[in-house]
Amino acid sequence: MVPVESPIPPQGKTVSDLPAAHQPKVSVIVPTKNVERTMERCLRSIAAQSWGNVELVVVDNFSTDSTFEVAQQYADTAVQAGPERSAQRNLAIDLATGDYILWIDADMVLTPRVIEDAMDYALARDLTGVFIPEVTVGDGFWTACRALERKCYVGVEMIEAPRLIKRSWFVENGGFVADVAGQEDAELRMRMLDQGVPMGHIETYILHDEGRMTFADIMRKRYYYGKSLPAYNRAQPGAISKQGAATLQAMVKGLPILAGDPVHGAALVGLRACEAVAYAAGAASVNLTNRRAA
Repeated sequence: MVPVESPIPPQGKTVSDLPAAHQPKVSVIVPTKNVERTMERCLRSIAAQSWGNVELVVVDNFSTDSTFEVAQQYADTAVQAGPERSAQRNLAIDLATGDYILWIDADMVLTPRVIEDAMDYALARDLTGVFIPEVTVGDGFWTACRALERKCYVGVEMIEAPRLIKRSWFVENGGFVADVAGQEDAELRMRMLDQGVPMGHIETYILHDEGRMTFADIMRKRYYYGKSLPAYNRAQPGAISKQGAATLQAMVKGLPILAGDPVHGAALVGLRACEAVAYAAGAASVNLTNRRAA
């Protein structure tokens, strides 16, 4: 694919002010599986973007609910494939025709100007990647804890993820590591940071609709994600400890934020400790299975 040569906008204007045909194309890629609760709202938010030249690619992991039917109504390209998010995203990148890739999950909602703001920022500074903050929304006590936690992480490169990335970087460096599920965003970020590619942050945010989280659901998910920690460690040796240290530093720096909501703040500290145990248990189960198979 040959990147679009965007004309220079008139003085005082940005590329977003140009006709859509003269804007670089942004391919939004969304992996899905049984996410009918959030699917339509997610895809509608992509269709409603203020940036004119947007393509939507959905790769569905053989959903048994209405997810794929909804995808077919909105997507420029909708296919079914598995087995995991990383492989689905890699296929979506292969199918995409845009100059930039914006990768999100199906429980996310794009605020109306997020692509425009990210693209204007990237193009003005010739950035390879742009970090876009997330704001957790949903009901319930534990969801409120997660929302409070995200406030502590805004602008922390070792925790947030660059979500808008030049497609050429994926072509030159490969996509997501296929056997990493749960830390694939962190692995991608670590590669980009290690290479020293130019990246930046915008304040325009993405809504992350996490619904009504329960303690049991969180522990199950962290255990599952923990199973791919050995693969993540192989791909990025030392990254787990670096990210853990960055998380601790962010929480300490965010103490005024936590103190402003002491009930959820205290619960969050306990939750993070329990999550660490669940991650470790998941990793240990995989290591034990591998030793028995050796």
